[in-house]
Amino acid sequence: MNWNKKKVLVTGAGGFIGSHLIEKLVKLGVNMRALIRYNSRNDFGLIEILPNKIKAKIDIVAGDLRDSETIREIMKDREIIFHLGALIDIPYSYLHPREVVQTNVMGTLNILTAAKDMNIERIIHTSTSEVYGTAQYSPIDEKHFLQGQSPYSATKIAADKLAESFYCSFNLPITTIRPFNTYGPRQSARAIIPTIITQMLTKKEIFLGSLSPTRDFTYVSDTVESFIKAAQSDKSIGEVINVGSNFEISVGSLVEKISYLIGKKVKITCDKKRIRPKKSEVGRLIADNSKAKGLIDWSPKITIDNGLKKTIEWIEKNIKLYKINIYNI
Repeated sequence: MNWNKKKVLVTGAGGFIGSHLIEKLVKLGVNMRALIRYNSRNDFGLIEILPNKIKAKIDIVAGDLRDSETIREIMKDREIIFHLGALIDIPYSYLHPREVVQTNVMGTLNILTAAKDMNIERIIHTSTSEVYGTAQYSPIDEKHFLQGQSPYSATKIAADKLAESFYCSFNLPITTIRPFNTYGPRQSARAIIPTIITQMLTKKEIFLGSLSPTRDFTYVSDTVESFIKAAQSDKSIGEVINVGSNFEISVGSLVEKISYLIGKKVKITCDKKRIRPKKSEVGRLIADNSKAKGLIDWSPKITIDNGLKKTIEWIEKNIKLYKINIYNI
């Protein structure tokens, strides 16, 4: 695919993965439109910290996925849609399930219904490994059944099935990318790796929830590459594709690894408010990424050690962006 001047829309553009995807696509020469969630401060999220030469090439639109008229308007004349917009935090979904349903499910429906009526070349829809719940077998392939162990995961299951239904019912050219735990520079402290790093850089005692769950971490540049490769491949249309490293590590072992890389020993204290309800906690996630290798020629390039080094370095330089003394949900 020749990306030069390709008309692209990215939803969730102010977020962690979205900002990295936009940066990469602009460098490829696309005609970029970015949807960020409206706020009265006119804050563009993580787009704000992109280089000025990148920002100058982005048509930024503030709106809300739940507004079907806004979605229909911003999708006019677009050829490729990367749909990343969602409310993603699990603890937030415990507190505000209705808002999460409206944004993640109805917002996705607005994207799909508008795309059905327009000449959209490709749609890349973003899922999450949380839809699998705790692994019933490992590694987890795309045939693993889905479990709504949190309101957030339930909304993403619903959104994924809507995407599937629009492919089956209307032949919509859609691919669902299912990232396992993406990490890297710019990620907020609502995620476990920045939570550990920010506390470890600034304190002698860090507060965490359960240390036993395992996760499969993928560095953000690798995740971005999967989105781009999926959009370029006709083989991916109608498919769900896991994006993960096929390597798992427990939270406790992750703390030890980060401690070694930073060169600092800290006391770990269990913070009860960070522990998820027993039936809601996902105990184990590890990806089978063979489908990604076969369909879109994707496999991760950045090892966990190298990715953590890059992330630690970025956070250390940008520590003022983080609220260290609160539990970020």
